[in-house]
Amino acid sequence: MTPPLDGLRVLDLTRALAGPFCAQMLGDMGADIVKVEQPGVGDNARAWGPPFQGGESSYFLSVNRHKRSIALNLRDARGAEVLRRLVAGSDVLLENFVPGTLDRLGFSYEACAALAPNLIYCSISGFGQTGPERERAAYDQILQGMGGIMSMTGAAGGEPMRVGIAIADIMAGMFAAYAVQVALYHRERTGVGQRVDTSLLEGQLAMMTYQAGRYFATGDAPGTSGNMHPTIVPYGLYRAADAFFNLAVGTEDLWRRFCAALGLEPLRD
Repeated sequence: MTPPLDGLRVLDLTRALAGPFCAQMLGDMGADIVKVEQPGVGDNARAWGPPFQGGESSYFLSVNRHKRSIALNLRDARGAEVLRRLVAGSDVLLENFVPGTLDRLGFSYEACAALAPNLIYCSISGFGQTGPERERAAYDQILQGMGGIMSMTGAAGGEPMRVGIAIADIMAGMFAAYAVQVALYHRERTGVGQRVDTSLLEGQLAMMTYQAGRYFATGDAPGTSGNMHPTIVPYGLYRAADAFFNLAVGTEDLWRRFCAALGLEPLRD
């Protein structure tokens, strides 16, 4: 079966995690990914180890499958010319520079759209392309704190806790991949490319869903609750004689069945 994005060329100017994860998702669906890296250094994540496999960090390898890489100095006239040719032959451009950086290098959306009129130009940043924080660099650790997820993670009543994976980066990459595919669908219908963007902060705020709803409804900011659900019981992590186990009884029907299974019928109602 032919992958859904077969024949699509993605020019990946990103590094670290959010952008490479987005490009990898598009590659998983069949897109041809050309990754542009800094000469002599490459993607910073190449050195984020140990562990290393074949000279590359496992971190880098985890978000860069399907890709062919080229090293280009974008401040050099020759490197810039090569990039212009790559832009002209691409369907999608991904970048996660601090907003304004590519504009100063001559690769703004407008400049790239002049080379490839149907181009989808996707930007990922820490705080968005506009606003007072737009020029701030960002890392997952910082955005987990600013987005609110750390204030709800950790032992009940305890200190804020970072989630064990780079959830801010990963969510931003997923939202970017989603935006690119919506823009491609729009291009398929209209023939028109466009610029789309997302940020680590936007992704974190979007994740708040019912926790944000609780705050808007009550005015009470949610705090840490450990492994227990704030409104559903039993729903959490419990200790047995020989190990921990997860239990999620999320509906009245499940509660009745749970009581029957444990011989606790008097508690059903």
